[in-house]
Amino acid sequence: MSAEARIVQLEIIIAEQDRAIHELSDQITEQWKAVEKIQRQLGALSERFIELEEQGAGDVPITKPPHW
Repeated sequence: MSAEARIVQLEIIIAEQDRAIHELSDQITEQWKAVEKIQRQLGALSERFIELEEQGAGDVPITKPPHW
């Protein structure tokens, strides 16, 4: 294999790797956005759950279970 053919082959490999790196970077960016959205939703749900729990906490009497 000539030196020129080897250089061309290496340039092809580098171009393919560069494309793959950019695709993976784009996928990571999209996944990070999705994770951040889910974290915000989880935080909002947690706050709402705590609010609902605090509202209903006074209504439930504390009694012993029947088997005691």
